[in-house]
Amino acid sequence: MMPLSRFTVLDLTRVRSGPTCVRQLADWGANVIKIEATDEVDTSKGMGGERHGPDFQLVHRNKRGMTLNLKSAEGRATFHRMVEKADVVVENYRPDVKNRLGLDYETLSKINPRIVLGSISGFGQTGPYAKRPGFDQIAQGMGGLMSVTGLPGQGPVRVGIPVADLTSGLYCALGIMVALLEREVTGKGRWVHVSLLEAMIGMMDFQATRWTMKGEVPKQAGNDHPTTTPTGLFTTTDGVVNLAGGGQNMWERIVAVLGIEEQAKDPDVANDKLRTKNRAKTNAMLQAVIGTNTSEYWVTRFNEAGVPCGPVYSMDQVFADRQVQHLGMEMAVEHPVLGTINTVRAPMQIEGVQCARRPTPEQGQHTDEVLAEFGFSAEEIATLRAQKAI
Repeated sequence: MMPLSRFTVLDLTRVRSGPTCVRQLADWGANVIKIEATDEVDTSKGMGGERHGPDFQLVHRNKRGMTLNLKSAEGRATFHRMVEKADVVVENYRPDVKNRLGLDYETLSKINPRIVLGSISGFGQTGPYAKRPGFDQIAQGMGGLMSVTGLPGQGPVRVGIPVADLTSGLYCALGIMVALLEREVTGKGRWVHVSLLEAMIGMMDFQATRWTMKGEVPKQAGNDHPTTTPTGLFTTTDGVVNLAGGGQNMWERIVAVLGIEEQAKDPDVANDKLRTKNRAKTNAMLQAVIGTNTSEYWVTRFNEAGVPCGPVYSMDQVFADRQVQHLGMEMAVEHPVLGTINTVRAPMQIEGVQCARRPTPEQGQHTDEVLAEFGFSAEEIATLRAQKAI
């Protein structure tokens, strides 16, 4: 039995942030029912790419699928009946849309006081921007991430993954688990809500608290660490390597590996603060030697000395790396239409249990099966189909 198999989750999510949240639960065995609109034919417009494409197959795996027309009275009544037996509902509609469809916590908790509602929005459930549509890159910009990403003077740069979407999904999943743990004591559910903007600001971490505590506005530092030197990229004879050497002890190890004891006597690089102040000079001192040998040579030498150092990979090189292959991050899934497909497994490892490997459902694949499990008779299901509620 999977760790979360006792929980039933009704998944109303779209695009990426919501599906990312639900996938954390589905991967560990939660009974997730993915609810799609009855007229959702072109999934690329809102469900996470083409149904048989990599994006959709990643974010909607390990779920069963059904269709439901929540715009109809019959569809909403069907959903509310399902809420009676569910543990969690997750949605990422705009707040006004959720309220209009009767998917708000006040309504759902009256039906089932134990229900946990997870909501993800662009900017929060209340406030002057509450009704604005949310999008990852907008949150990256408003949360400050783009202002510190890129080379100094380059101007704002987006991160290469939808980090606001992904982290809001992760935070929401964590909040849902907290609410479920509390429910074991109180018997009552909770409303957990996260926004892309809040998640992005939370992810700014020490960069944010540099402002809140010290009034410092972080700047772009490119491939260098914003506060620790030397930490960044160095060119080798056949590529580049990342080197992380903050702290006096680590600096002394770097000096020994490179054999630059004499150059390191320069007072401008005497301590951490001075090395950061004179970053260009510090990096040039290291680059003069690192540039004389291969990436593999320096990765080996530095790691043997206990200095963090690694190559910079393209995605094909990531999955060719022997440690990545040992960890088994590429996960095979048998899909009834696509055959064997490879996705990426959940990154945490829980001893004694493996990430679930069920393929994403086809549209409405399990509608009748799911409704029967929720107590709907064959006649009721036929009526709902005739009413175009399912």
